[in-house]
Amino acid sequence: MKFSSLKKLISPTVSIQGKIFVAFSLVTLLGIVAVTSIVYLYMRETVKNNAITSVTESIRQADESLNLRLEEVSRLNTVVATNKTVLDTLLSKTEEPSFEWFQEQKRIEEFLSALIAYKPYISRVAVIGLNEKVFFVGSPWLDKNILFTPMMDDLLQNGSGHAYFHQPGFNNSIVTGRELRYNRNLIGMVMFDLNDEIVRKIYDVKPTSDSMLYVVDRKNEFIYQPSTSALDQETIMKLNEELNGSDGAVERIINQTSYLVVMRKSEYTGWSTLALVPMKSLLTETARIRHMLATVAIIVFIIIVIGTLQVSSRMTRNIRRLRSMMMHVMEGNMSLPTVEIHSKDEIGQLYQVFKSMVEQLKRLLEGIMTTEKEKREAELAVLQAQIRPHFLYNTLNTVKYLAKLNGVPNIVEVSESLIELMRGVLGNTNEFLTLQEELQYVRSYVTIEKYKYVEPVHLMIEVENDELLQLSVLKLMLQPLVENAIIHGLSGTECEGEVLIRIYEENKELRIDVRDNGKGMSKDQIKALFEANTNTRFSGMGVRNVHERIVRLFGEPYGVFLDSEPDAFTTVQIRFPMIT
Repeated sequence: MKFSSLKKLISPTVSIQGKIFVAFSLVTLLGIVAVTSIVYLYMRETVKNNAITSVTESIRQADESLNLRLEEVSRLNTVVATNKTVLDTLLSKTEEPSFEWFQEQKRIEEFLSALIAYKPYISRVAVIGLNEKVFFVGSPWLDKNILFTPMMDDLLQNGSGHAYFHQPGFNNSIVTGRELRYNRNLIGMVMFDLNDEIVRKIYDVKPTSDSMLYVVDRKNEFIYQPSTSALDQETIMKLNEELNGSDGAVERIINQTSYLVVMRKSEYTGWSTLALVPMKSLLTETARIRHMLATVAIIVFIIIVIGTLQVSSRMTRNIRRLRSMMMHVMEGNMSLPTVEIHSKDEIGQLYQVFKSMVEQLKRLLEGIMTTEKEKREAELAVLQAQIRPHFLYNTLNTVKYLAKLNGVPNIVEVSESLIELMRGVLGNTNEFLTLQEELQYVRSYVTIEKYKYVEPVHLMIEVENDELLQLSVLKLMLQPLVENAIIHGLSGTECEGEVLIRIYEENKELRIDVRDNGKGMSKDQIKALFEANTNTRFSGMGVRNVHERIVRLFGEPYGVFLDSEPDAFTTVQIRFPMIT
């Protein structure tokens, strides 16, 4: 199929198939786009929620893992704070260097070493007295100068509970401390340093390779941050202040990159953990699924389009057939193709109506052709028999004049009647004339006919009302009936022939009865009379012609009706409308 033909076939402005094709395709396309979009958005939201759940759970586990270490350190703080040896050593008056001081140092260091044995996450434990006595186990080195550091001030201010201090430097340790009191008097501080490596291991949570995790304490200092970060500390601090330490997840665009930000605040330490996962990395699998959905949607749409084209072609096949038939008839071919439409739907019903219409049109055309043929034959007959009326009148007047000169009154009477009859037939071209004029033609005809028979023919006319004579009737409507009565009814009878014409009004109709006392007719003869065309010598019309002329012009119930009894009478009744 050529592209132009296919384009014309599926064009919504040209064909019904095109409208069906475009409508189905649009509905299908909208459905596929809607379903694909909903599935993709649902999957995207599902992946996002799963990521939030996963990251939140990872942060929670990291916090709990760190909390376990801090709780254990807190218990160790309590053990140190309540140990009598530690308290006695800090309260003793021994000075460095002395043997007693050396003994005290040895006892405390043995005690502290025992506490942190098999605890690799503790890098150092120290007992610091306000009297500048310092004892520690682990690294780095510690001396009395620590009493004058900001870390010591911070720990002393918060040491009544659990104090935490992030000590940046070469080891980046987390220091937790507790006050040492004797008789409610502050005498020193116990400190445990947590190795920074254990913090990194705990918070090394990466849902994706490019995700980032930050731990910020209450003073907005970083406890933990990734070694390589695409964001600066100031941005993270602003984000932390914006979220205000609330748990949850939000989407934020930072430096033109969309991130999923998951935040959790530890109830134990008060530290905030922020995980930033790039949405692009998080939705990598979703993007692959999106491409797959788009590919499947395109394939399904193409299949549906092809199927729609086939279905619409089948649905409109009968319409195209009917259109071809109509075009065939429009070109003047009245014979329908042999292929018929057998469906019982509206198209099949339309085909049956069209088929009946074509058959009726064919019959009408054949009737018109027959009528035209008869018309041409009649015109030819008129041309062949065309004789000017005045020439016939002059000829008949000459015959009448010669008969009068020779004293032959019968010829004079016949000539006058013939002239009158010819004048009415040839001279008057109107289809209608008055009833009085029609009766005059009948009298002229009877005058001519009575010389053919030995017994005279008596014509009697009865008129109910003289006003009826001025009504209009068809020309030569009575003459064929009177002729039929004389020729077929009265000829050959032994009785004296009578023809009675009775004119009256009944049921607002003009009624004309033509009755003769001749041979009469049987029912079969009456039936044959209406089936056969009986021609007369003058009008060329019989009883059937008169009936058809009246019915064709005025319809039922007008026309000619017969009533007869063999060897008794024949009555021919004309029912005609009252036409003034």
